[in-house]
Amino acid sequence: MSTPAPSPRLFVIFAKDAHVAAIFARGPTNWFHVIRWDTRNDTFESGAWIRGRIYPERCDLSPDGELLVYFVHNGRRSRTSYTSAWTGVSRLPWLYALGLWPQGDTWGGGGNFKTNRKISLSAAKGTPPHPEHIPHGLEVVYEGSIRKASSNEVAGAEWSGQDQEKRLIFTANGKVYWQRDEKTVQVLADFNDDKPNPCEAPEWAKRSLVD
Repeated sequence: MSTPAPSPRLFVIFAKDAHVAAIFARGPTNWFHVIRWDTRNDTFESGAWIRGRIYPERCDLSPDGELLVYFVHNGRRSRTSYTSAWTGVSRLPWLYALGLWPQGDTWGGGGNFKTNRKISLSAAKGTPPHPEHIPHGLEVVYEGSIRKASSNEVAGAEWSGQDQEKRLIFTANGKVYWQRDEKTVQVLADFNDDKPNPCEAPEWAKRSLVD
């Protein structure tokens, strides 16, 4: 009898001013999948797949839910101008970099949005962006970043937190749950059957922020 594949591990970040969330699914094996969640209608949009590691706790969503700042480690790029690790800004749920800062290691990296078009990077002050990914339309400061974390409100969950409507959300076994009350739990999404499907970002995700 074959052993069932391990469930992906899920981490969620909610936008502050919009009914949008980013879901980071780790797995199978060394793949990461980015998913856009419309938290008003509980619909889910599949986005980028990347063979490498995203650090969700160092990522953030713009308040309007449009942009994602993310931190990636990918050893396959170590001998390129991107280095083995970098911080990028993209349109959710894709990873096409509208701005990108090579990091070279995992000691720093990532960032937070201060406004919809202003980000604070966890990088040495003045770290230049990659010449092919200049962040036009973004204001960049170097004030460090605050890492995201689970609220730990649900015992045994991989991640938990409250959405924009104060629903208690948690993840476990490759699924997103809504805990309505102490006795009632609803499955909102199940990502166990997802298979890696890396594809090019659509044209709208590549559009400059100053267009």
